[in-house]
Amino acid sequence: MAQYQTINTGRVGTRTAEIDQGLRAHMNKVYGLMSVGMLFTGAVAWAVGSNDALLSIFRDPATLRPNILGWIVMFAPLAMSFGFGAAVSRFSQAGLQLFFYAFAAVMGLSLSWIFAVFTGVSIAQTFLVTAIAFAGLSLWGYSTKRDISGWGSFLIMGVIGLIAASIINIFLQSPALYFAVSAIGVLIFAGLTAYDTQRIKSDYVMHAQSMDQEWLGKSAIMGAVSLYLDFINMFMFLLQFMGNRE
Repeated sequence: MAQYQTINTGRVGTRTAEIDQGLRAHMNKVYGLMSVGMLFTGAVAWAVGSNDALLSIFRDPATLRPNILGWIVMFAPLAMSFGFGAAVSRFSQAGLQLFFYAFAAVMGLSLSWIFAVFTGVSIAQTFLVTAIAFAGLSLWGYSTKRDISGWGSFLIMGVIGLIAASIINIFLQSPALYFAVSAIGVLIFAGLTAYDTQRIKSDYVMHAQSMDQEWLGKSAIMGAVSLYLDFINMFMFLLQFMGNRE
């Protein structure tokens, strides 16, 4: 009996070690995919935003107000983000990854205007601050023993409120509302960074027993999408405070 318990305990310990190793590989893949998406976004945004001829396709050269095509590009990432739910079931792992990279490129188009408005130094400084904050928050979300799954509904409601307030302020142009949205946005996406990291970890541990490689691959891509959006939004809201205009 004692020998059986020893063997059983050894099997459990081996399985736990395999899950831990798999989790580390899974998270590395998530962060890797996210980083590639960030590179796509940054490259496209810089290429278009630093070229007056390309930027004029989407915005008025004098006022930088978006034209019809600019409005389409501005809201295209939001529309595509809602399409990820359907893409998970319809696309293969490779197709879903390609869709993510296309999404990241379109996001770059929508953010290209920042290179015409803010100085390159302030953009780089804001990116660095965002990266440091993101790394700390994500590490905390991964390592904390506290269950923060309850934050989800509150944070999602906050995101919906931010989207509504941002759309309204496009027409109101209220500085006070603009400041409030930016401040609250930083806090909400800081919370989402920790929440999403813990959720990605928990989802892997929950489904690791099945070892469905197709599911694990798609899960890594969707995790990368979540953290990518957290980073991009936190960066954009921080840029409203830290960005120096040209």
